[in-house]
Amino acid sequence: MNKLIIIAGLTCTGKSELAIEIAKQYNGEIISADSVQIYKGLDIGSAKVDKATQKEIKHHLIDIRNFNENYNVNEFVADCKQKIADILSRGKLPIIVGGTGLYIKALLSNYNFGDSETDTSLREHYSNLAAKQGNEHVWQILNSLNPEKAKTVHPNNLKRVIRYIEIESLGASKQTTSSALEGLNYLAVGIVDDRAAVYERINSRVDKMLASGLEKEVKGLIEKGARREMQSMNSIGYKEWFDYFDKKHDPNRTIELIKQHTRNYCKRQLTFLKTIEGLELCTKQDAETKIKEFLND
Repeated sequence: MNKLIIIAGLTCTGKSELAIEIAKQYNGEIISADSVQIYKGLDIGSAKVDKATQKEIKHHLIDIRNFNENYNVNEFVADCKQKIADILSRGKLPIIVGGTGLYIKALLSNYNFGDSETDTSLREHYSNLAAKQGNEHVWQILNSLNPEKAKTVHPNNLKRVIRYIEIESLGASKQTTSSALEGLNYLAVGIVDDRAAVYERINSRVDKMLASGLEKEVKGLIEKGARREMQSMNSIGYKEWFDYFDKKHDPNRTIELIKQHTRNYCKRQLTFLKTIEGLELCTKQDAETKIKEFLND
């Protein structure tokens, strides 16, 4: 079976649960496309599946970086391509699942951040991209390449944002021009749901994270040297705690900010998912039906 499944979608729509179910039924292994779950120690706030489930169904690209390290979309594509080949070589089904839209788009759109032929063509490409999808979209690309540099420039300073992308891209080693999915028969679905239902699940999930010890988890990371400017600590569920520990917010305000930021992120996720060619947006139930029909064909 030379097939591949990609499950993207909004936060709190059951992506991981569906991926695990499919993996159990079709002898699959899961590749995480989540930019926070790559970090060791960021467990509760990133909603990682528990260790027992990871032992039952092998998961890849989880806990591959320390909290003080960076990771970008180029590295994800290269790592993901290697994991896909490895899983297929063992006769298993690769299932890519996660909510980091840029990772999914890089796979499906054959994004290539490091091999533009000339400076002019690169600048023209990102200028056109900004015109179509907005300055924030281009800034997010810079953020994936160099989060520290991205923090120094406003998204609306498009000329400088593009210049920084140019420096990062042309300074990197050449990326392959072949698609990470070349030669594969794949199905890509993006799970969406009613906004009110998603928001209710977001609030519930945050409450469960707190009950599971999220505050203690963040405090432990800070005690080990985590700082708010680190890429890992810029994640929702973690960044909000720094003001709390600095006594600028009370616990209730911190919790509300996490919920609010997650809801706002969910809105951005939906907007971004709509820009990804080849991704079928559907409910979780429809996604399950499409996947099983595809795999049984």
